[in-house]
Amino acid sequence: MTQIHHLTHLPVVETFHSVQGEGTWMGVNAFFIRLAGCDVGCPWCDTKISWNIKRHHQIEISDLVIEAVNAHPAIVVITGGEPLMRDLTELTRQLKEQDLRVHLETSGSHPFSGHFDWVTFSPKKFKFPHNSIYHQVSELKVIIKDASDLSWAEQNAARVPVNVVKYLQADWETESSNELVMQYVLNHADWRISLQTHKLLGVR
Repeated sequence: MTQIHHLTHLPVVETFHSVQGEGTWMGVNAFFIRLAGCDVGCPWCDTKISWNIKRHHQIEISDLVIEAVNAHPAIVVITGGEPLMRDLTELTRQLKEQDLRVHLETSGSHPFSGHFDWVTFSPKKFKFPHNSIYHQVSELKVIIKDASDLSWAEQNAARVPVNVVKYLQADWETESSNELVMQYVLNHADWRISLQTHKLLGVR
Protein backbone atom coordinates (compact mmCIF):
# COMPACT_ATOMS: atom_id res chain seq x y z
CA MET A 1 0.00 0.00 0.00
CA THR A 2 1.32 3.44 -0.91
CA GLN A 3 1.74 5.74 2.08
CA ILE A 4 0.75 9.37 1.62
CA HIS A 5 3.16 11.89 3.13
CA HIS A 6 1.55 15.23 3.93
CA LEU A 7 3.60 18.42 3.99
CA THR A 8 4.52 19.56 7.48
CA HIS A 9 6.32 22.81 6.55
CA LEU A 10 5.80 25.54 3.95
CA PRO A 11 8.07 28.35 2.70
CA VAL A 12 6.69 31.61 4.07
CA VAL A 13 7.52 35.20 3.12
CA GLU A 14 5.40 36.74 5.86
CA THR A 15 2.22 36.53 7.89
CA PHE A 16 0.26 39.61 8.91
CA HIS A 17 -3.11 40.73 10.23
CA SER A 18 -4.90 43.48 8.33
CA VAL A 19 -7.99 43.90 6.18
CA GLN A 20 -8.63 42.47 2.75
CA GLY A 21 -7.89 45.34 0.40
CA GLU A 22 -9.41 44.04 -2.83
CA GLY A 23 -12.43 42.36 -4.35
CA THR A 24 -15.68 41.15 -2.88
CA TRP A 25 -14.28 40.84 0.65
CA MET A 26 -12.73 44.32 0.66
CA GLY A 27 -12.51 45.79 4.16
CA VAL A 28 -12.93 42.47 5.97
CA ASN A 29 -10.70 41.51 8.93
CA ALA A 30 -8.13 39.13 7.43
CA PHE A 31 -5.05 37.16 8.43
CA PHE A 32 -2.65 36.71 5.50
CA ILE A 33 -0.24 33.85 4.91
CA ARG A 34 2.08 34.80 2.06
CA LEU A 35 3.87 31.74 0.69
CA ALA A 36 7.22 31.97 -1.08
CA GLY A 37 7.94 30.95 -4.65
CA CYS A 38 6.56 32.12 -7.97
CA ASP A 39 7.39 31.16 -11.55
CA VAL A 40 4.87 33.42 -13.32
CA GLY A 41 7.04 36.55 -13.51
CA CYS A 42 4.55 39.41 -13.81
CA PRO A 43 6.52 42.62 -14.55
CA TRP A 44 4.19 44.75 -12.42
CA CYS A 45 4.32 42.42 -9.37
CA ASP A 46 4.48 44.32 -6.08
CA THR A 47 5.76 41.30 -4.13
CA LYS A 48 8.80 40.24 -6.16
CA ILE A 49 10.48 39.52 -2.84
CA SER A 50 8.37 36.36 -2.78
CA TRP A 51 9.71 34.90 -6.03
CA ASN A 52 12.90 33.25 -4.79
CA ILE A 53 11.95 30.47 -2.41
CA LYS A 54 15.53 30.12 -1.13
CA ARG A 55 15.32 33.53 0.58
CA HIS A 56 12.56 32.44 2.94
CA HIS A 57 12.23 30.13 5.91
CA GLN A 58 10.25 26.90 6.04
CA ILE A 59 7.65 27.23 8.79
CA GLU A 60 5.71 24.41 10.39
CA ILE A 61 2.08 24.33 9.28
CA SER A 62 0.84 23.88 12.84
CA ASP A 63 2.61 27.12 13.82
CA LEU A 64 0.93 29.00 10.96
CA VAL A 65 -2.44 27.72 12.13
CA ILE A 66 -1.77 28.88 15.72
CA GLU A 67 -0.90 32.35 14.41
CA ALA A 68 -4.10 32.49 12.41
CA VAL A 69 -6.26 31.35 15.32
CA ASN A 70 -4.70 33.92 17.67
CA ALA A 71 -5.48 36.75 15.23
CA HIS A 72 -9.24 36.01 15.44
CA PRO A 73 -9.81 36.97 11.78
CA ALA A 74 -12.99 36.77 9.75
CA ILE A 75 -10.99 35.14 6.95
CA VAL A 76 -7.56 33.60 6.41
CA VAL A 77 -6.07 34.49 3.01
CA ILE A 78 -3.41 32.24 1.49
CA THR A 79 -1.50 34.22 -1.09
CA GLY A 80 1.97 34.53 -2.57
CA GLY A 81 4.01 34.36 -4.66
CA GLU A 82 2.06 31.59 -6.30
CA PRO A 83 0.63 29.49 -3.47
CA LEU A 84 -0.44 26.57 -5.69
CA MET A 85 3.21 25.73 -6.28
CA ARG A 86 2.75 23.83 -2.97
CA ASP A 87 0.17 21.22 -2.02
CA LEU A 88 -2.20 23.22 0.20
CA THR A 89 -4.27 20.26 1.39
CA GLU A 90 -2.72 19.95 4.85
CA LEU A 91 -2.61 23.69 5.58
CA THR A 92 -6.23 24.21 4.64
CA ARG A 93 -7.34 21.07 6.47
CA GLN A 94 -5.81 22.28 9.72
CA LEU A 95 -7.19 25.81 9.30
CA LYS A 96 -10.70 24.52 8.67
CA GLU A 97 -10.46 22.21 11.67
CA GLN A 98 -10.24 25.45 13.67
CA ASP A 99 -13.46 26.70 12.02
CA LEU A 100 -11.61 29.35 10.06
CA ARG A 101 -12.88 30.61 6.71
CA VAL A 102 -10.08 30.05 4.20
CA HIS A 103 -9.53 32.07 1.02
CA LEU A 104 -7.01 31.61 -1.81
CA GLU A 105 -5.43 34.18 -4.15
CA THR A 106 -3.84 32.51 -7.16
CA SER A 107 -2.89 32.82 -10.81
CA GLY A 108 -4.03 29.22 -11.20
CA SER A 109 -0.80 28.32 -12.96
CA HIS A 110 -0.37 25.04 -11.04
CA PRO A 111 -2.77 22.17 -10.23
CA PHE A 112 -5.44 23.07 -7.70
CA SER A 113 -5.09 21.72 -4.16
CA GLY A 114 -6.67 22.48 -0.80
CA HIS A 115 -10.12 23.15 0.64
CA PHE A 116 -11.31 26.73 0.30
CA ASP A 117 -14.39 28.83 1.01
CA TRP A 118 -13.42 31.41 -1.60
CA VAL A 119 -10.99 31.41 -4.53
CA THR A 120 -9.76 34.60 -6.20
CA PHE A 121 -8.37 33.73 -9.63
CA SER A 122 -6.07 36.20 -11.38
CA PRO A 123 -4.90 34.55 -14.62
CA LYS A 124 -1.68 35.70 -16.26
CA LYS A 125 -0.60 35.42 -19.89
CA PHE A 126 2.99 34.84 -18.77
CA LYS A 127 2.11 31.33 -17.53
CA PHE A 128 -1.26 29.97 -18.60
CA PRO A 129 -3.67 28.65 -15.96
CA HIS A 130 -3.99 24.95 -15.23
CA ASN A 131 -7.34 23.50 -16.29
CA SER A 132 -8.12 22.38 -12.73
CA ILE A 133 -8.64 25.98 -11.53
CA TYR A 134 -11.65 27.03 -13.56
CA HIS A 135 -14.49 25.23 -11.76
CA GLN A 136 -13.08 26.30 -8.36
CA VAL A 137 -13.28 30.07 -8.98
CA SER A 138 -15.35 32.41 -6.78
CA GLU A 139 -14.10 35.69 -8.25
CA LEU A 140 -12.07 36.53 -11.34
CA LYS A 141 -9.62 39.44 -11.27
CA VAL A 142 -7.66 40.39 -14.37
CA ILE A 143 -4.91 43.02 -14.48
CA ILE A 144 -5.31 45.34 -17.46
CA LYS A 145 -2.33 47.05 -19.09
CA ASP A 146 -3.63 47.40 -22.66
CA ALA A 147 -6.54 46.35 -24.88
CA SER A 148 -5.17 42.82 -25.44
CA ASP A 149 -5.66 42.15 -21.73
CA LEU A 150 -9.39 42.77 -22.12
CA SER A 151 -9.56 39.91 -24.61
CA TRP A 152 -7.62 37.75 -22.15
CA ALA A 153 -10.13 38.67 -19.45
CA GLU A 154 -13.07 37.58 -21.60
CA GLN A 155 -11.35 34.34 -22.58
CA ASN A 156 -11.01 33.36 -18.94
CA ALA A 157 -14.47 34.66 -18.00
CA ALA A 158 -15.96 32.25 -20.54
CA ARG A 159 -14.46 29.30 -18.65
CA VAL A 160 -15.50 30.08 -15.06
CA PRO A 161 -18.95 29.45 -13.52
CA VAL A 162 -21.61 31.97 -14.55
CA ASN A 163 -22.09 33.31 -10.99
CA VAL A 164 -18.44 34.31 -10.56
CA VAL A 165 -17.83 37.97 -9.67
CA LYS A 166 -15.63 39.53 -12.39
CA TYR A 167 -13.15 42.36 -11.80
CA LEU A 168 -10.78 44.38 -13.96
CA GLN A 169 -7.83 46.03 -12.22
CA ALA A 170 -5.74 48.71 -13.90
CA ASP A 171 -1.98 48.30 -13.98
CA TRP A 172 -0.82 51.00 -11.55
CA GLU A 173 2.28 51.70 -13.65
CA THR A 174 0.31 52.37 -16.86
CA GLU A 175 -1.72 55.59 -16.58
CA SER A 176 -3.84 54.88 -19.68
CA SER A 177 -5.07 51.60 -18.23
CA ASN A 178 -7.33 53.43 -15.74
CA GLU A 179 -9.42 54.95 -18.53
CA LEU A 180 -9.37 51.69 -20.45
CA VAL A 181 -10.83 49.81 -17.48
CA MET A 182 -13.36 52.54 -16.72
CA GLN A 183 -14.73 52.62 -20.25
CA TYR A 184 -14.88 48.84 -20.51
CA VAL A 185 -16.86 48.51 -17.27
CA LEU A 186 -19.23 51.28 -18.37
CA ASN A 187 -19.92 49.31 -21.53
CA HIS A 188 -19.97 45.83 -19.98
CA ALA A 189 -22.23 45.70 -16.95
CA ASP A 190 -21.10 42.22 -15.93
CA TRP A 191 -17.64 43.53 -14.96
CA ARG A 192 -16.56 45.61 -11.95
CA ILE A 193 -13.53 47.80 -11.23
CA SER A 194 -11.09 46.40 -8.69
CA LEU A 195 -9.28 48.86 -6.43
CA GLN A 196 -6.36 48.13 -4.11
CA THR A 197 -7.81 50.01 -1.17
CA HIS A 198 -5.06 48.89 1.23
CA LYS A 199 -2.63 50.97 -0.84
CA LEU A 200 -4.96 53.95 -0.69
CA LEU A 201 -5.26 53.53 3.09
CA GLY A 202 -1.53 53.02 3.54
CA VAL A 203 -1.90 49.69 5.32
CA ARG A 204 -0.60 46.16 4.64
